[in-house]
Amino acid sequence: MPSHYDYKKFAILYVDDEEKSLVNFTRAFGDDFKIFTATNANDGFKLLEQHGAEIGLLLTDQRMPGEKGVWLLERARHLRPQILRILVTAFADMDAAIAAVNSGAIYKYVTKPWDPDQLELTLKQGLDFFMVQAERDQLLAEKMSVLRNMMIADRIVSLGLLAAGLSHHIRNSMVAVKTFLELAPVKMAEEKGDDKSLRDPDFWREYHHNVQGQIEKINNLLADLRTASENPAGHPFADEINLYSAVTASLDALREPLAARRIEVQNQIPQVLPPLRVDKPKFDRLLDLLLKDEIAMLPAGCRIMFTAETQNHDIVIQLTDNGPALPQESLRIVLDPFLVTSGTPSEYGINLMACFFIVHHHGGKIEAANQPGGGNVFTIRLPLQPEPAPAPAGETDFLKKALLNNNLWEKLLAGR
Repeated sequence: MPSHYDYKKFAILYVDDEEKSLVNFTRAFGDDFKIFTATNANDGFKLLEQHGAEIGLLLTDQRMPGEKGVWLLERARHLRPQILRILVTAFADMDAAIAAVNSGAIYKYVTKPWDPDQLELTLKQGLDFFMVQAERDQLLAEKMSVLRNMMIADRIVSLGLLAAGLSHHIRNSMVAVKTFLELAPVKMAEEKGDDKSLRDPDFWREYHHNVQGQIEKINNLLADLRTASENPAGHPFADEINLYSAVTASLDALREPLAARRIEVQNQIPQVLPPLRVDKPKFDRLLDLLLKDEIAMLPAGCRIMFTAETQNHDIVIQLTDNGPALPQESLRIVLDPFLVTSGTPSEYGINLMACFFIVHHHGGKIEAANQPGGGNVFTIRLPLQPEPAPAPAGETDFLKKALLNNNLWEKLLAGR
C-alpha cells in the first residue's frame, strides 16, 4: 500500500567505516531518501548534534575502528530518543545485535550483506513509524495546549468575577467605615481620656485618609484583574500601534514619579518596527502596570531599558532593569498563574498576574527572569496580527484528527 508520507522530509544517517558501502547505499537509495553519511561513530554523533531535528532514521555498522556501532546508538538514544535506530551487523556480531534489541537501543537490525529490496522496505517502514510517532506527539502537544488554554480562560473568568464581587462589597463596606470615622471624633471629643490624640479630629481625618487610600489601592488591584478578564465585543484587536510611540506615551504619563525616584529609562525600541495590532486599553494598562511596579520596587537611581525586535511573525519586547532580583515567588506567578504561593501574597504578584492575562489575551507569552549580573528581565512575545482564540476542540474533534490515517496507525500498532 502506498505511503502518505514524503520520505525526503526526514533524513537517514548511515554510518560505516567502509567507503564502498556508503557509496553503494547512497547510489541505491539516494533518489528516494535524503541521506547523510559518516565513516565513524564520532563523526556520526557530530552529525546528529548538528542535524538531529532533520534525521528520522539512524543506521550504523557495528564493527568500526574506534567506537563501535552500539556506542553510537546509545548516545543517539539519549540525544534524540525519537530517532529510530537500526544496527547493521554481520552474523559474527549477532550477540551484539541481540543485546541491543533486548536493551531497547535499536528498532531493528540488518545483516550484512544487505539486500537492496528488503532494506528499502525496512527504511520505508522505519520512516513511516517515525513520522506516525511525530504526528502522535504533535497531536498530544496540541491537546495539552488546548487544555492549558481552557484552564487559563477558566481562571481569567473566575478571577474577573471574583474581582468584580470583591470590589462591590469593599465599596459598600466603605460606606459604613466612612460613617464611623466621621462620627468617632465627635464622640471621642465628648469623652475624657488620657490619650489626647484619640480625641483629636485631625488624627481621625488622617486615619480616615490612610484607610481610604489603602482600600482604594485594593480596588485598583481588583480592577486590573477584572479588566484583564474582559473581552470586548467585535474584533478585540482593532487598534494598530507603533510600539516605540506607545512606550514613549506610557513613559511621558509617568514622568513625574520616575523623576522623583531618579529612575533613568532608555527606550531603545526601533521606530521602524512593523505596526502591532492590540486591544489598546489593555495594552496601555500592561505597560502602565509594569512601569509602576518598577517604580515601586526599584531603589532610587536605578535604570530601566526597553528593547524590541521582530522574530518571524512576532514582536519580542524586553524590559530590563538593574535593581534587586525579583523574589522567586513573583517569577513563578508570571510563568505559571496556577501556582498557589506560600506565605503572604505580594502586590507585585497580583500585578504580574494581571500582566500575564493581558498578554495571554493577545495570544502572546510573558516570562520573567533574574539576570546573572543582577537585575531582572521581562520578555513579552506578541503576534503582529493576533487572532481571537478559537473555541477549544472537543474530544471528538481530537480523535477524528488523530485517526485520519488508519493505515499508518495500524502499522504503528503492529510494531512494524
